[in-house]
Amino acid sequence: MTIYDFTMKNAAGQDVDFSVYRGKVLLIVNTATGCGFTPQYEGLQELYEKYQAQGLEILDFPCNQFGGQAPGSDEEIVSFCQMNYHTSFPQFSKIEVNGENEAPLYTFLKKQQGGVLGSNIKWNFTKFLVDRQGNVVDRYAPVDKPEKLESKIKELLSHD
Repeated sequence: MTIYDFTMKNAAGQDVDFSVYRGKVLLIVNTATGCGFTPQYEGLQELYEKYQAQGLEILDFPCNQFGGQAPGSDEEIVSFCQMNYHTSFPQFSKIEVNGENEAPLYTFLKKQQGGVLGSNIKWNFTKFLVDRQGNVVDRYAPVDKPEKLESKIKELLSHD
């Protein structure tokens, strides 16, 4: 199984076949609109604007599992992000990233890149970086600001 075998619902409820991301560098993030890390949306959007034309895609997966910090509907979350952070990267339907109802995508990501204290996602804004060949190459903690990932993203974008 590869990252390209997954299909997830976007925020509008439509299926997105991940094969459309083949050849792209992916930054996959579980997010929340009411979190202390929510301002990272700004840094994510800056990375997207800077590198999308070179092949970067940021995939945003809202998650309400941590402190109930993403309580809104998919539509409300998209509206909040666009109004407050002018996001334009793909946003997906709210998911769970841990436990019996976790999205299979996150089961896969966590198997590929376990965390420092076990593979479970610890909080919102955990980030996974996927290279152009679909390999999950890195995992970043919520405290790692998007700009910290820029040099690694540039490096991955420079490889075919």
